[in-house]
Amino acid sequence: MAFSGLGLHLGNLSRLSNAPTRSISPENFTGDKGKGGMSVDGPAARQARDLGQGWKVSPYVVIEPGATFTLADIQGQGAIQQIWMTLARGRLRHSILRIYWDDQEQPSVECPAGDFFACGWEEFAQVSSLAVCVNPGRAFNCYWEMPFRKRARFTLENRSEEQLTVYYQINYTLTEVPEDCAYFHAQFRRTNPMPYKEVYAILDGISGSGHYVGTYMAWGVHNNGWWGEGEIKFFIDGDGEFPTICGTGTEDYFCGAYNFDPYVAHSGQGPAQQSRYQEFTTPYTGLPQVIRPDGVYKSQQRFGMYRWHIPDPIRFRSDLRVTIQALGWFAGTKEPKYLPLQDDIASVAFWYQTLPTAPFPKLPDPDHLEIG
Repeated sequence: MAFSGLGLHLGNLSRLSNAPTRSISPENFTGDKGKGGMSVDGPAARQARDLGQGWKVSPYVVIEPGATFTLADIQGQGAIQQIWMTLARGRLRHSILRIYWDDQEQPSVECPAGDFFACGWEEFAQVSSLAVCVNPGRAFNCYWEMPFRKRARFTLENRSEEQLTVYYQINYTLTEVPEDCAYFHAQFRRTNPMPYKEVYAILDGISGSGHYVGTYMAWGVHNNGWWGEGEIKFFIDGDGEFPTICGTGTEDYFCGAYNFDPYVAHSGQGPAQQSRYQEFTTPYTGLPQVIRPDGVYKSQQRFGMYRWHIPDPIRFRSDLRVTIQALGWFAGTKEPKYLPLQDDIASVAFWYQTLPTAPFPKLPDPDHLEIG
């Protein structure tokens, strides 16, 4: 078979392929060849009144409150290769992105737009990773490759009470998809507050064959002190009470250490009064967002973290369950101890799997998604 044009990286970027490149945006809703920039009555027609057709007449769409807009509906076989989006006006947690593969009625992606792009707290945070980039101006970019064999449909629901202004571009190729390519999935969950001594479920109820490729978490802390002692666990292919993979702590899973704090007292790197959380963003993992209303270890801290399993996917053949503990560190006693937390925890799980997609838990209503 000729090179499909998929799975691109620096090592094969020189290979030629007959796979055509297409792009859908408000200037070309169908992605058809030679049909871009033809609008004469788009939402910016007044601003382009002295310029005419071909001069930025339809650069965005406006989605009314309670409405769902179809961003793209692609027929045929191919793969999504890049998504760019910015919500100039609109609430991120109330803007719900859904993606449907191959005529399924069940979405394989259902997630608030901000959380999908690793920016879950309604505030800008720069993200510089291989899979997701968030750039100044609240510009969301996604580089997850998303193959499809019959159809790809993207929708955006506006669950707020205000108009939603959306600029976007979905870049894709039409090509033959190898038989061993699975379908991209992403699922959002939130629990606020976390019930005492219960374990947070990042992903559950998954059936099929595939591999887990990433986690984003928006974690709001309701206690003083360090909050990230909880272990992440991957229950793979029929695991019972105990998992196959068990991490050693929340910041450890996100590839940090010692509270994400370069000056934590017991690290020996500096005086305790310099202690602080340190943001970072790298190709596979990061803590790009720290919201500090009350100081370093006071309550109401908020954190955004991502971990992409690109070189180390977690493979499963029949089922997968992923959990994480809400566990802090209490130093207010003679002998410090772990403290179960009742935090505000939201997550997005990213994985590839065979179809069909199992039904997701019902997305919480707008009030439950609200960020106070």
